[in-house]
Amino acid sequence: MKLIVSKDEIQQKLSNIQNIVEKRNTMPILSHFLLEAGKEGSYLIATDLETALKEPLEIKVEKEGRICIPARKMFEIVKEVDNDILCESIDDQWLKIKTGASNFRLACLSAKEFPAWPGMEDMEEIYINARILTEVIDKTVFAAGESDTRYTLNGILFHLLPDGKLNVVGTDGHRLAMTARTIEGSVKEERKNIIPRKAAIELRKLLDKSEDNIKVTFCKNHVMFSIGAIQFLTRLIEGTYPNYEQVIPAGNEKKVVFQKDAFVKTLRRVSIMSKERSNAVRLDLSGNRVLITSSNPDMGEAQDEIAVDYAGEELSLGFNARYLIDILSAMSSEKIILEMQAALSPVLVRGENDEGYRCVIMPMRI
Repeated sequence: MKLIVSKDEIQQKLSNIQNIVEKRNTMPILSHFLLEAGKEGSYLIATDLETALKEPLEIKVEKEGRICIPARKMFEIVKEVDNDILCESIDDQWLKIKTGASNFRLACLSAKEFPAWPGMEDMEEIYINARILTEVIDKTVFAAGESDTRYTLNGILFHLLPDGKLNVVGTDGHRLAMTARTIEGSVKEERKNIIPRKAAIELRKLLDKSEDNIKVTFCKNHVMFSIGAIQFLTRLIEGTYPNYEQVIPAGNEKKVVFQKDAFVKTLRRVSIMSKERSNAVRLDLSGNRVLITSSNPDMGEAQDEIAVDYAGEELSLGFNARYLIDILSAMSSEKIILEMQAALSPVLVRGENDEGYRCVIMPMRI
């Protein structure tokens, strides 16, 4: 294999795969990417066995070939050089890299060892606008679990209905975010697919490069997103997602309206003095004001207050401030409504101008 590639072209593509290649070195081949250089078209593939990314590569191929290259080390080399890069493989074991007066010799692995691209069975395709896909991920992925023993919570649910409705949900058991959107495409039958949190985050980065419709191919165990010529594939999480519709409270009678920016700034200030693990803050609602306090026996305490629109009886609630800030940061409305029932009942959070987006947060006992 022998090829010439520009620094900018390969640096961008290598940047996209850095969080996909396996870093724990449990299988050495997973810390490598497959480079396929062909005169009819070239591409690179990276995978951690759960997620795979295939990207086209604009290169000048002098001699065709395939080889697996260490992703991290190649990225470090490319970042430090200034000129076009000449790559030439020496059998399956070594890659010679020449750029300007610099020369490198990089140990590689055989392309035969690289995992095969998963087969796609029982396929169903729909198209979702890139802007909508970006929005539903941004509004839900923060609430998904991380390394939760309830493994279905470590992803976001794509709940597709035959009438073109798409509900996307993230929850870790302490908070829930759900956004409902209408899309142009529709599925033949109801689908509930759980996409891993890590995959959703990596997909979100790729969507910045597109404003077109994204082809989404669902199959039995995988889902693939085609973003232009880029193919992003992930294994679905198996299992049954919690019934999110039952979690969303419908009859909360007490309502308080906040100015979002003022509320977020106050939460950030007061939570400085909260205990690091719990991030607990207390909200005391009384008349048209809320007193927000936090305390840490080892550090001290903080309090602040803001004006709100509230006509109910006095009520005190405790929250994890970080969870509440995450929810508020994902909302586009300037006015935020909290709907409550009792001190320890689930609280519904929604924006005044976004009926399709609802969040639930569980209060803490303080």
